[in-house]
Amino acid sequence: MSSTFDEHLIGQSPNTAPAGTAPTGTTATIIDADQSSFMAEVVEASRTIPVLVDFWAPWCGPCKQLTPVLEKIVRAAGGRVKLVKVDVEANKALAAQLEQLGLPLQSIPVVVAFWKGQVLDLFQGAQPESEIRRFVESLLKLAGDVMPATEILAAARQALSDGHADQAAGLFSQLLEAEPESPEGWGGMVRALLALNEPEAAEDASSQVPAKLDTHPEITGARAALALHVEGAKAASELDALRQQSAAAPDDFDLRLRLAAALNGAGQRAQAADTLLDILRADRNWNEGAAKTELLRFFEAWGHTDPDTLAARRKLSSLLFS
Repeated sequence: MSSTFDEHLIGQSPNTAPAGTAPTGTTATIIDADQSSFMAEVVEASRTIPVLVDFWAPWCGPCKQLTPVLEKIVRAAGGRVKLVKVDVEANKALAAQLEQLGLPLQSIPVVVAFWKGQVLDLFQGAQPESEIRRFVESLLKLAGDVMPATEILAAARQALSDGHADQAAGLFSQLLEAEPESPEGWGGMVRALLALNEPEAAEDASSQVPAKLDTHPEITGARAALALHVEGAKAASELDALRQQSAAAPDDFDLRLRLAAALNGAGQRAQAADTLLDILRADRNWNEGAAKTELLRFFEAWGHTDPDTLAARRKLSSLLFS
């Protein structure tokens, strides 16, 4: 499609830019374009940076909802993607030419992604912020790049995995500054604070999570970890006594359940899981499956991809399907 976008069809020179717009090559990433600057600001610019073109009009209600969200996400991209806004009402000739080249501009808003002089993708109508973010992330991925927040999240998760909880908390804080509604950011912050043994700070962070994220797996998992941390901290102080009592009364499953919580609170995850699995081996239906319910709660708190979760889940599957 890029071969059809040439200066003769658009009727302008690629190096011409009207007053009030940033010339190609400057750091401006949100600009307006018209008939005379479209080739330079969109097609030519897209050879070095992914370009989103927002086709809108003053009378278009959905456009007024969409454009601010686009601008927010482009700013969050930190200069890795460019947004060009084109008023189709003020540029009817340009819109007509682009329609002839296959762009569906009869119904706006339309957002078109350009890369290397070609149209890569587009969407029509106002979309949720999460969908627009995914659209931009996909565009950056095709261009061999990522959103800055993606890099911060990866670094934060790696720091937490490596045991550098303080560094992870700082990175999760950076992520939340850029994306205040990031479930990964909030969930990671709660977990990092727990790793720093700061349950009160983790509780405070949990209370600040936007309500719309309450059911997101990252949030429910982090809150499960917080609840287990508080319960386990109390039980861990009784760990030695619970071990002795459980050894003396191996058929007392209530004691074993408390022992599992204490082991988890002491950071002994594998032993905590094995204690619950021992109950299931003896009586999988005890107390309406309480041992399995507690084990699944552990999995949610630890994270479904955590090595301890994966190891215990394999044992659970082997037990249930043997």
